[in-house]
Parts: sequence; C-alpha cells; structure tokens
Amino acid sequence: MTRRFVSTLGVAALAACAHHVESNGPRDVVRDVVRVREGTLRGVVDGGVASFKGVPFAAPPLGELRWHAPRPAAAWSGVRAADRFSPACMQRAPAAFGPWTLEFLLRGPVSEDCLYLNVWTAAPAEGAPRPVLVYVYGGGFASGSSDVPVYDGARLAAKGLVVVTINYRVGALGFLAHPALSAESPDHASGNYGLLDQIAALQWVHDNVAAFGGDPSRVTVAGQSAGAISVFLLTTSPRARGLFQRAVIESGPDALAAMGMATTRAAARPLADAERAGLATARALGTPTVAELRALPAAQLVSPPGAGRFGPVVDGAVVLDALAPINDVPTIAGMNADEGSSAPDYAADTGKARAREVGFESLRRVLAERSTTARTPAYAYYFDRVIPWPEHPEFGAFHTSEVPYVFGTLDVLPRPWTAEDRRLSETMMAYWVNFAARGDPNGPGLPTWPAFAPDGATVLELGPRTGPIAAAPR
Repeated sequence: MTRRFVSTLGVAALAACAHHVESNGPRDVVRDVVRVREGTLRGVVDGGVASFKGVPFAAPPLGELRWHAPRPAAAWSGVRAADRFSPACMQRAPAAFGPWTLEFLLRGPVSEDCLYLNVWTAAPAEGAPRPVLVYVYGGGFASGSSDVPVYDGARLAAKGLVVVTINYRVGALGFLAHPALSAESPDHASGNYGLLDQIAALQWVHDNVAAFGGDPSRVTVAGQSAGAISVFLLTTSPRARGLFQRAVIESGPDALAAMGMATTRAAARPLADAERAGLATARALGTPTVAELRALPAAQLVSPPGAGRFGPVVDGAVVLDALAPINDVPTIAGMNADEGSSAPDYAADTGKARAREVGFESLRRVLAERSTTARTPAYAYYFDRVIPWPEHPEFGAFHTSEVPYVFGTLDVLPRPWTAEDRRLSETMMAYWVNFAARGDPNGPGLPTWPAFAPDGATVLELGPRTGPIAAAPR
C-alpha cells in the first residue's frame, strides 16, 4: 500500500495526480488520496491533519445479512470521497438529558447501512509508522455514533497518533439472540453482532492502517462506558486475538457499579437467557420466524415491544464463560468521581460518597482479578475535574466528562474553560499518546503514574491535582 499525503506546497506539482485545492474561508483545504484494500479514498487535509470519514470496513448488514457476522466491504473503482461521516447505526433520535448535552450525542442521520469508520492522521504521513488509537463509543449498547463532536481525532493525530473511530450495530439489530439465529450460525450462537462489528473494524485497521502512516503492531483499542465494556470483552475474546496491543477502559465496571448496575463481568448474559428474550421480542412483533424478522423495516426494531435492554451475550465463541485476559495487553482503566450523578437519587453528598466507594472497589477488584493471570501492567486513574458548568454544578465530574479532555475537544462544549482545564487536557493527551506508543503512559514532564499492584493499590488522580493516590475516594 502506498502513502500519498500532499502538503499545500506540493499541490501544483501534483495536479496531474488529481489532487486539488479548493477555497474554505481563510485557508485552503487540500483533498488527498490514499489507497486501501478496497480502493482509493480522497480525504481532506486541514490544519496539518488528514481526515478520511465514512470509510466502509464491512458490507452493509442489510436483508439476509441482518443478524450475521459482518462480511468484507466490496471493492470500488475510481476515487471514493471520504469527506463526511456516514449515518450512525439504527437507534432512537437523540435528545439531551441529564448532563449529556448534544455535544455528547450523535448529530447526523441513522441507517441500517452503517458499518463505516473514520481516520485522522498528521499529514504528510512520512517517517516512522505511528501508533494507532481505535475508539469504541458508549451508549449502553442502545445508541452512540462515531460522528459525536467530542470524538474528533484531529488533536490527538496532531500529537502523533493515527486515530480511528468506528460504528457498530446497537440495540436489537446489534445484540438480538434467537434460537433460529443460533441454529444457522456455524458457532451455534447468536447475539454479539455489535462486538463482531468491532472485531471486523479492528481487522480492517490491521490490514489497512499502514496506508495512513499507522503501525499495525501498535494498536490501542479504547472505549468509554459501553465502549469500555466492549474493550474489556475484547481482551477476553479469542476472535480479537492479535488485533490490538493495548487497551483503555474508561468508566466500565466501576461506573456501572457506581450507578447501581451490574458490573462488567455481569454485562454479558447467558445465551439461553438472551435467546428467551429474543423469542419474546419476536412474539411481541408478531414475527414468529427469522425470515419475517429480517423482512421488518429496521425502524420497527429500534425499540421493539417487550424487549428490555440488549447487550453482549456469553455465546462461547465471541464471549467466553471464563473472562480471562486471552489478549493480555497493557491496560488503562479508570473512573470519574461522579459517575452516577444523573440518577434522581444521587444528589445527596452521602449518595455520591457511597457511589464512589462502590466504584473504586469494583475497579480495584477487576484489576486485582486481572493481575492473577495477566503478565502485562495495568494503570488505574480517578478523574475528578468538574467541567465548568455554572448552571449545573450538581453533575460534578459526571459519566463521560473525561472524554473531551482525552480527545482535546474542550472547545466543542460551550463552557467557561480555564487554563487549568487546558493543562489537564494536555496532560491526559500526553499520557494516552505515550501509552499508545509504548504501553506505558509515563513520560518526561508528567507526574509518575505507578502500575497497579493489588497489595499496594494506587491510582492516578486526574483533576485539580494530578498524581498518585491510594485506591480509595477522597
């Protein structure tokens, strides 16, 4: 695969290669061309970073491909425009709620044809291959999209990463289990189509990221909330073996525990239970056969009657019953101080303190259990910086509030940011970039982040103060 990123100075000389400059306000935008396995892509270079959006990593899961493992994307001829996000996977229309303003929610259309990803990389892509960060969005396995503004990868790409954000199927279309679907599967299992999408995206990255200047031997898979649970499950999945070399779990088991929900280890339910729920969903829809289910308009499956929540399934193929780290890779895991602050009964200080205690204990237990079999280090964090929000101080350091600090996207949120916020964001980006590059977040000019040890558990506090603390809330 060739790497052909063009600087603004080289446009005239390479006009014959179909590159061109077009006006975009005060500066020029250079469209550029990259060759991947399926064909040629034209992206956009802006501010020294190239972006390629709406890149297919799998075939559209339509018709007979609904509730199947993703198939390879079709090749195309000519040059495919990669200058805008694809539709998100089918889900309810977004609406701001609790602390989650629209900056944290999808912005564009939805479609069942949604298996696309986006790439950001510094241009030109010359020199040594760069570490890669693949981000998996949260949303309770019912919503989420790679077009969310706080997930923009440009700032991290400018600091030396190749950043990839992916779509994956959610809700019933991503996680419906059914005995007939299990019977037609070579694995005799069903229900983990959204996780299989994530694995297919990682495979695409492995095969193609060198074309964007990325190093396929240094891939970090990161996620938050449901994305964090996904990452945890990917570290235990034989299907993801060898597709990534680091993992970042932001607000996974600890956040769920703090909000009074099941921890990560209970997030994947037994196949038999999921199949019974799938049968109930089919009956409620009046579609007794899989063929009839596949014939339904996708919109009818966004919130099917009597379905409850959909999510990962212990199917014995993608998710095993014993959740040991098959993919033993260096790991970052952490939580926010006020994970459950959107809950109606969470406002009292005693409720916040109790939730933090539960979250910390869950985080400690998950990492302690990991340490019994893992040979690679883990690094734990505690994020307690309150996003400046004078109108809603009650939300504190809420669930998801660390994400714009990690991506360096503070300015997509209309908040009275201070120099302290920007310093913290720079610090967190430096830790994440170091970790993606070497499997160790530490580096020059940063407070030391000790590796987690069960007999002397410490975490790194990230907030008004950054430094190690004992693994207990302050």
